[in-house]
Amino acid sequence: MGERSMGVDRREFLKVATAGAGLTLAGVSKASAEVEPSKAPAVRSGQAPDVVVVGAGSFGMWTSLYLNRLGAKVTVVDPYGPANSRSTSGGETRGVRTSYGDRIHGPLWTRLAHDCIRRWTEWDEQWADAMLPRVFFNTGDLIMREELTPYMEDTRAQWDDLGIEYEVISADEIKRRWPVINTETVGAALYEPGAGVVRARRAIESVAQVFRNEGGEIRMGRAGMGSSSGGRLNNLTLEPGGSISGQIYVLALGPWFPKFLPELMGKRIRIGMGYTFYFGPPPGDNSYTFPNLPSYGIPGCTGWPALGRDHRGFRVRTGGRAAEDPDLSDRWVDSDSFERPRKILADWFPGLADAPLLETRACHYESSVDRNFIVDKHPDYDNVWLAGGGSAEGFKFGPFLGEHIAKRVLDIEHDPELVENFALSEEEFSDEEREGRRRRDPGESGKG
Repeated sequence: MGERSMGVDRREFLKVATAGAGLTLAGVSKASAEVEPSKAPAVRSGQAPDVVVVGAGSFGMWTSLYLNRLGAKVTVVDPYGPANSRSTSGGETRGVRTSYGDRIHGPLWTRLAHDCIRRWTEWDEQWADAMLPRVFFNTGDLIMREELTPYMEDTRAQWDDLGIEYEVISADEIKRRWPVINTETVGAALYEPGAGVVRARRAIESVAQVFRNEGGEIRMGRAGMGSSSGGRLNNLTLEPGGSISGQIYVLALGPWFPKFLPELMGKRIRIGMGYTFYFGPPPGDNSYTFPNLPSYGIPGCTGWPALGRDHRGFRVRTGGRAAEDPDLSDRWVDSDSFERPRKILADWFPGLADAPLLETRACHYESSVDRNFIVDKHPDYDNVWLAGGGSAEGFKFGPFLGEHIAKRVLDIEHDPELVENFALSEEEFSDEEREGRRRRDPGESGKG
């Protein structure tokens, strides 16, 4: 993943972590570069784990990979395993773009998202020889509106500040490049050529495979908070039986946060359900497949072309329903919800108006009070970290967040801007806010 960084000596890690101080070692730069993967798998069986990570989604798996590369022995615990269909990371695809003019913390996210596009590209390049499937597709991203909006203006300003390539593109030019798009209502448009789409489930499966190959362990089981003493968590309970202990614990729980830590997170996280639809392009017509069409953002909806190799279909995301228990909720989309994506196709991509619906996905999202990520210590435990609050965008930041969280956990890095931005907010949602926002979350930003 780039330049080589010094690993952490295991004996020093155990000594410092056991004392409750994390990891601060002479000779390890706090501004160290990205960590190069191990040249050969490490064999670490029969030892108690140094770090236990609960959750095998995007936050959990990327963090575990980087912790492992920094010298910790890592065990991941998840009741269903990496990329399972209940997880937010278990969907088929996720967009990766830098257009965050609608966020208070947009300038930070724009910078980090731009870095993640590079990281996703390098991941594919790095593991191509190992026959891992390609996960990132550089589609470009096209934002279309009836008129120039504050969101578009602020996005342009952020792009200008960071020198990110983009185009202000006319309806005529859109029609020339991508004639299948209906531009009758387009009065303003922006095109980001560096943006793309990631195969979400495939990506997490790949990260988990590399993690295992480099010595990490993944255990199936449902974790719960165990015993504690002196402000430190001693262990986690496991179902169907037993427990697991470590020096440090990272809770990367996604929409399970309110259920796992109801008193702390019950009113700091809200969960919603988003709907995605995959439609079949006409046989023999490649106009709706990568690389012949960009991903797109229109009011209340995002989508992208069909991707190889499996060509799931042309993707439309819109609408959703109130969230339920992520362990028990049905992951289907009722036929009553089919009308809106059909109308979007008729309005914007009329050649697909009668296209067959190949499959649907219903996916949980979780949002924090300030709609930013959470990377912070549990207020009651010195050795427990919280990592989550994806706010419908966290997946695409996985390659950066994994390294950042790992270095925070091991006390290697303390970027003041990131520490402040990712702190656990003291604010809480009211019951009315949580219930009301749940209904709007899935289509709130028109992204995803």
